[in-house]
Amino acid sequence: MFTGIVEEIGTVMEVAHDADVVVVRIEGGPAAAGLAVGGSIAVNGCCLTAVEVKRSRFTCHLTAETLSRTSFGAALQPAARVNLERPMAADGRFDGHIVQGHVDGVGKVVRLARRERAAELVVTAPARLARYLVEKGSVAVDGVSLTVAAVRGSAFTVALIPYTLERTSLHAARPGTRVNLEVDVVAKYVERLLGPPHQGRSKRPGRARKRP
Repeated sequence: MFTGIVEEIGTVMEVAHDADVVVVRIEGGPAAAGLAVGGSIAVNGCCLTAVEVKRSRFTCHLTAETLSRTSFGAALQPAARVNLERPMAADGRFDGHIVQGHVDGVGKVVRLARRERAAELVVTAPARLARYLVEKGSVAVDGVSLTVAAVRGSAFTVALIPYTLERTSLHAARPGTRVNLEVDVVAKYVERLLGPPHQGRSKRPGRARKRP
């Protein structure tokens, strides 16, 4: 599990294809250097497995499933900057919100409005995710834990403090930029529990009626 507190920004060094797998090599910093082979790391909010680690450089494999559900098809190009976060330790501080690293959909940046030092980011989410976005609720944008400041239809606004602009890739957001979105998993569980019973639930068999 992650918390949406980005540890560092990494740089995509190489993107290659090996049959039906996309091989991505990323250069990080201290966080990446602490990875072990087989360990998990969130790259722009998507939980990936480090299949190879050499000092602060690690390699991940992406399948068609991952590419179809994330912004990686267009975003992971050589020299691209990506947000990195290792999983939270069992005894770690919970500074953000629950982020699973399971991307729910891809949003598009409408605008990044700079103020003096801070900024407001407006993103359009897929319509099916709009119901999970609430004012003062949490959302992960490219792996960054943010608080929703306003919601209008399927578009939402978040405020970015100077620290977030400096320590994440969101400072480079432009209109049309595709971003990974993960909504609050608690909202999805509540919806499921309060909704109608699962349609696939088996019915209790009844007695066969006898013919007269």
